[in-house]
Amino acid sequence: MSETLLSATPSGSYAIGGDLPVTRLGYGTMQLTGPGVWGDPADPDEALRVLRRTVDLGITLIDTADAYGPYTADLLLKKAIHPYRDNLVIATKVGFTRQGPNIWTPVGRPEYLRQQTELNLRHLGLERIPLLQLHRIDAKVPLEDQIGELDALRTEGKIQHIGLSEVTVAQIEAARAIAPIVAVQNRYNVADRAAEDVLEYAEANDIAFIPWHPLATGRLARAGGPLEAPAKRLGATPSQVALAWLLRRSPVILPIPGTSSVKHLEQNVSAAQITLSDDDFETLSAA
Repeated sequence: MSETLLSATPSGSYAIGGDLPVTRLGYGTMQLTGPGVWGDPADPDEALRVLRRTVDLGITLIDTADAYGPYTADLLLKKAIHPYRDNLVIATKVGFTRQGPNIWTPVGRPEYLRQQTELNLRHLGLERIPLLQLHRIDAKVPLEDQIGELDALRTEGKIQHIGLSEVTVAQIEAARAIAPIVAVQNRYNVADRAAEDVLEYAEANDIAFIPWHPLATGRLARAGGPLEAPAKRLGATPSQVALAWLLRRSPVILPIPGTSSVKHLEQNVSAAQITLSDDDFETLSAA
């Protein structure tokens, strides 16, 4: 595929919260950090190239978090592409603290969520965050206090919309009783569908479903696995087929595959132009 034709646009579009239109195939920044999602990337210049190429490829949804680094991904994002294009939607998250590589500790105290929101605004160079997601619900803090603080920030104009991450249907319903929830980010891919009920709830209620770890194809991508045959027929990789399956699975799904390589980014975006046959889709859905 020629570089001039490569675009995420064929993945379709979806309006988060009804007023944030995005190209459905997005990008996640977590892999732009060091090992354990801690510290700087091994190749900071390539990280900047990845982010610049992302917007050139028509991606209009970039998902990040203050916990990535921490702050590393946000600062790279600002350095690479600020001032942002008018159609770019930056989704970020608050509610995790970091004490070292691979250490993630939920903290949902209202004063902490507010502090991190203010730091997100500063580090990203934004006047208002389009989508702020609660990275994890903190079991030690009443949900009313956590969602209530995010709703106060929304009322103040510091965030536009509220989302959740790694939640159950019951938790979504409880949060929606406190404030409008427009997006949910749970782990989901062709090989891991533990969040199927959450996806179905999101689809029924027109809530964006942002699957993290969308390329974790595992055993399904191995030689002889169900991804192999359609990948060979389409001249694609198993990961591209996995992304194509997600895009077809539901119109509310917004995959955000991440990478620290321009080449891999372009391979992921190529999935936007893959059309699975009905048979291939059903075979993968049943795998």
